[in-house]
Amino acid sequence: MYSQQELDDAVASGAITAESADALRKYIEGQRVAVIPDEEQFRLITGFNDIFVSIAAAILLVAVGWIGQWIGQQSGLIVGEDGPSFLAPLFVAICSWGLALFFTARRRMALPSILLLLSFVGGVVVTAGFALAFGIGDEALDNNPQLGGIVGAISAAVGAAGAWLHWRQFRVPITIAAGAASVAGIAVGLLYAALGQNAEQAKDLILGFILLLGIGVFLFAMWWDGSDRERLTRRSDVAFWLHLLAAPMIVHPVFTLLGLNDGNATISEGLVVVLLYVALGLTALAIDRRALLVSALAYVLFALQQLFRQFGAVELNVALTALVIGSSLLLLSAFWHQARGAIVRPLPGSLQARLPVLDRMVSQPAA
Repeated sequence: MYSQQELDDAVASGAITAESADALRKYIEGQRVAVIPDEEQFRLITGFNDIFVSIAAAILLVAVGWIGQWIGQQSGLIVGEDGPSFLAPLFVAICSWGLALFFTARRRMALPSILLLLSFVGGVVVTAGFALAFGIGDEALDNNPQLGGIVGAISAAVGAAGAWLHWRQFRVPITIAAGAASVAGIAVGLLYAALGQNAEQAKDLILGFILLLGIGVFLFAMWWDGSDRERLTRRSDVAFWLHLLAAPMIVHPVFTLLGLNDGNATISEGLVVVLLYVALGLTALAIDRRALLVSALAYVLFALQQLFRQFGAVELNVALTALVIGSSLLLLSAFWHQARGAIVRPLPGSLQARLPVLDRMVSQPAA
């Protein structure tokens, strides 16, 4: 059996045409009799070997980073007197790339590919940051938010370049989200540098800026979704990871700016959280992505717990909160397709044309 990613790779290499790949997908779908509507699918594991390799790779990367830190300490390549060395994340990034040449490029293992991408991009960003801090000196960075913001922006830019190189070589769907996160890091770093000493007093401005960046990532994700409305190719996986990135960038600033993240919610604030969660749920149904619901889950759990406490259910507030949210999400999952149809069908045709196909059927092998 060939995976969607292997078919995309075959098209990219010229082994088969895009039309032949689409015809093969349609033929395989026609041979399957069990179908599930509106399933949000993406590749995470192809078997237990993915988990086995991921655990082994994580252990190896920790060991490599530890050795790099030791070499850095012995050679004096550390930040400050006893700080981190840029050799540790550098070794991790190099090792991640080398492992990806086999487990991603040749074996096409999903979970190890995700882990190795994250460790590579993260290693590149941290390497750049520690190297700049080593060259500048930790004394110059102390109490200097402008310089710190510039260092952060440069590190994020190096990470974005690393993500681009990784995408050119391996085409792992999560890479685009990692690159988008790096670009967002550049923007936040430059804003932090521009605010200088006023950065601590301008937290609301920074949160609002992150919200705008989150909306931008969300629109970028919708562009990828719009290019594969039937969700048959790797472009849908790219959109999934972008939505997963955009969700906390939107949800956290919104709830914080509204004062709903201070650890104590009144009845009115709790009701606002619930109403916002309902609005996020309607949006999630329309775009057929559940990431928004997951990202806001912690806020609505806390808000409902406070509401039950306000109404006197002190001993059972946690249990009642879990009961309401758990049963609601299970019902929504069970009737997702019907609920989505009720939301999408009344929308204008021009807007429906930009959303995932409503009545698409994702096939599964018959039992």
